[in-house]
Amino acid sequence: MKSWYTVVNPCSGSGKGKLDWPHIEALLQKAGIHCRVEFTECRNHATELTLDAIRRGWRRILAVGGDGTANEVVNGIFSQTQIPTTDITLAMIPVGTGNDWRRTVGIPDIYSDAVSTIQSGVTYLQDVGHVCYRDHNGLQKSRYFVNIAGIGYDALVVEKTNQHKDLGRKMGVYTYLINLFSCLLKYKHSKVRVTADHEEITADLLSMNVGICKYSGGGMMQAPKAIPDDGLLDLTLIKKMTKFQILKNVSKLYDGSFIHLPQVHITRSQKVKVESEPEIQLEVDGETLGSSPFEINVIPRSIKIIINRDYFRGEISA
Repeated sequence: MKSWYTVVNPCSGSGKGKLDWPHIEALLQKAGIHCRVEFTECRNHATELTLDAIRRGWRRILAVGGDGTANEVVNGIFSQTQIPTTDITLAMIPVGTGNDWRRTVGIPDIYSDAVSTIQSGVTYLQDVGHVCYRDHNGLQKSRYFVNIAGIGYDALVVEKTNQHKDLGRKMGVYTYLINLFSCLLKYKHSKVRVTADHEEITADLLSMNVGICKYSGGGMMQAPKAIPDDGLLDLTLIKKMTKFQILKNVSKLYDGSFIHLPQVHITRSQKVKVESEPEIQLEVDGETLGSSPFEINVIPRSIKIIINRDYFRGEISA
């Protein structure tokens, strides 16, 4: 099929998905891009829709939404065993609040430019992460991700941000930052043992990110050295810091310079294992999942995405 199976999240971007879809649809039609459109109705619905679409022969999937929508579509692509994942082409029109994944791989956030990107048909093979964890009932679960897995403090901030979304509160680019400060009052450090390939790190943990790509939290460069097609996970571990130290250095998250702080350890590996006492929380691509222990692996160059080469920032090896 040459048409695009299009998954639209009407709730993305605090309702922008529903509000902006008629305009996006008009741009797609004007560009001669034919779409079979389905709207998500609940959490994880995009995964179900994608699985069904692939079973029915669709090989082009367009996600219209935020990072969470893209994550659900990717999990649909990787949950099926009918065909290789690289036989499917994924495009995205970002409509979310953070839109962090697109920042690294050059997916424009201007609708007309995103549509032009789809028209261009230029594709790129990116790595995908896979994490095993325990859900809130203690059951072993797993999830795929294309951007960043956040552990500890980062996951707490994302959880609070998502609670605001679920309550229907209007979200903005500063919501994550506000919650970053407010969560300081109740966060407690955890003792962790992190195994990254042959390296072992023991520390009192503030936060940790395991990145395929660079950005999270609405533009914070929390894995600044990540290259999305190098077959490696970029681990950024922030050890225990005082509240004053955290507040003093928040701005350094936006340019990646925080990695030079003495409390920060960075490394690269193909596999990361995290054990902790007490349990710590996990989020991937902005979606809250469960708790430790975690085991994270990389699947090299396993998702084929539509990109705009002119939008690239020289951050990938393609």
